[in-house]
Amino acid sequence: MRVLFIGTVYFSRVMLEKLIELNTNVIGVITKKESSFNNDFEDLSPIAIRNNIPYQYVQDINDPSSVQWIKQRHPDIIFCFGWSNLIKYEILNCSPMGVVGFHPALLPYNRGRHPLIWAKVLGLKKSGTTFFFMDEGADRGDILNQKEFEILFEDTAATLYDKMIDNALKQVELFLPKLQKGNYSRLKQLGAGNTWRKRNSTDGLIDFRMTNESICNLVRGLSKPYAGAHCKYKGAEFKVWEVQMADSNDDNLEPGKVLESDEKKIKVKASIGAIIITNHNFSELPEVGTYIK
Repeated sequence: MRVLFIGTVYFSRVMLEKLIELNTNVIGVITKKESSFNNDFEDLSPIAIRNNIPYQYVQDINDPSSVQWIKQRHPDIIFCFGWSNLIKYEILNCSPMGVVGFHPALLPYNRGRHPLIWAKVLGLKKSGTTFFFMDEGADRGDILNQKEFEILFEDTAATLYDKMIDNALKQVELFLPKLQKGNYSRLKQLGAGNTWRKRNSTDGLIDFRMTNESICNLVRGLSKPYAGAHCKYKGAEFKVWEVQMADSNDDNLEPGKVLESDEKKIKVKASIGAIIITNHNFSELPEVGTYIK
């Protein structure tokens, strides 16, 4: 089975290395030389060079030159694991077995953008990973393999990313031999599901009118490798990377009021309880009694 691989993030690298480890016949790699929006960007060309696999740098995957390069490789199947643009009709139909994509959610639920971040920010208790046959809809093709994972309150973006990878590595070991032997199954996505929208910078702003639990989920969901949550103090914006929940002994205090402030922690009143900021980039410590917005 001749596999062409498309990807440009850290997850892509891990999956490509796993396929090579499993002696998969990878006959071409499409990747990017740089990316302005993928926080976990990875150029896959060093792996391709190291394993004598032809590769191509691409910006527009649907450009005729990209399509031609793919067709010249004569793939039996295409794996697209970690590519932010939709794959259009010509590529979807240029290999006999189609294109297998990946989405870190339990399709048909939570299609769309930033699924790991949204799952944590919304306080979901579980999510999962889905390999599916791509069609012209976003995250709507037949399911090849799906696996759940648990989301703990203590989880961060990094630990969820690790859970995603751990799931996916186990899944590829299961479905790859089935694809090679031609005895795999395709499961229709049942139900309407839902689609998450693209996040913007205002979605990362900490509003201390939120509960302390919701603020924890927001900060942890946006922690590294992502852009981080932020708050405003004296008109300037500062990143917040780590927080802890805390109690507040006075419910008469307004959300956002600084209760304690030293080099180790900044305690701020939330709508319920308080938040202790333990990792941040404040240029000056907020004064007790002032307000963070």
